[in-house]
Amino acid sequence: MNCCVFSPTASMADDENVTGKIQEVFPGAVRSSELASRVKAVLCKNGYSDDKTLLATSLCCDEVNRELEDDLTSIYNFNFSMGGLAGFAFGGVTSFGAMAHHIPDNGSCLVVYGPHVGVDKDGAVGKVNRRGRNNGSGICCGSAAGAAAYCKSVQSGTDPTPTPVDALDAQQTFVGNMLLPQYDRVCKAPDPKVQLPLTLFDIQDEFMKKIISKGCGEVAGEGKIAILGGIQINTPAGTSEYFLPKVFKVMNNKGEEIADLIGAF
Repeated sequence: MNCCVFSPTASMADDENVTGKIQEVFPGAVRSSELASRVKAVLCKNGYSDDKTLLATSLCCDEVNRELEDDLTSIYNFNFSMGGLAGFAFGGVTSFGAMAHHIPDNGSCLVVYGPHVGVDKDGAVGKVNRRGRNNGSGICCGSAAGAAAYCKSVQSGTDPTPTPVDALDAQQTFVGNMLLPQYDRVCKAPDPKVQLPLTLFDIQDEFMKKIISKGCGEVAGEGKIAILGGIQINTPAGTSEYFLPKVFKVMNNKGEEIADLIGAF
């Protein structure tokens, strides 16, 4: 079994202005590299073997989100991607079933999912300083912000097209319509930019659990399904990316919970 005891990795010189804001508005967030090490250690104690684990991710397609995947694939090799804009699992039940059939013999899977949000060098939530761009910070997550703008326009009486007329922007239309029933939580919050990813996580968490409930029987034998859900927090270059874990549990292929592991964080 390829497992080891968790030991914290050395941290880079994080920008305290950024990390201070993260801990203020997303208490409990941890560096993605530390998160990956903890997940490895905890899953090893729960019957997982690194070389028998298939990693599946449902994270936004934005390039700033690859750091967490890199930290996890350094342990579990390649990942099966289920996600699209804003982190929604657009692959649905079909992608989960396909992933389940790719799990190594006598192995298990780890599903990591959630939306993302930036914190820029000035501590602004909902923005991030992007590599190679010298014009300050930009919106992050753009899909989430676009969905919020769509919901606001609906509430104000504007009549945007509710469904795509073709496939050119189907994912973004889906994100907006998934957020719409919960948008009051965002617009009435003390800080809507902080609340937006929290609300999107709750929507995605319910969505992912429905997918797993439908597809869990495709996991063979005694294989387990570990799920790690939370919010990715993107940061400027030179500062570690963070992740706020919200759900961490292991289930069997009947969809029954075996262990709630969120206490590991």
